Amino acid sequence: MSRRKAQGIMIFVLAISAFFVYSYLLMLSEWSPIVLQLSILMIVGGILGVISWIGYMMATTKSSPSSIIQDDDN
Repeated sequence: MSRRKAQGIMIFVLAISAFFVYSYLLMLSEWSPIVLQLSILMIVGGILGVISWIGYMMATTKSSPSSIIQDDDN
């Protein structure tokens, strides 16, 4: 078995296992409110992080001459 295939199987098994652990913590444990709050915090933080990265890239990237829109006065 190649190393890449073994890594793929490992990622697959770990993702399925993480889902079951997360489901247990969310549904059956006393940690449910904290797990839910942390999940929402990570989702919102991730979305806002992507938006801030897009803004940063827009602010710091130099525009190339081909991307500048020229008005036609004809």
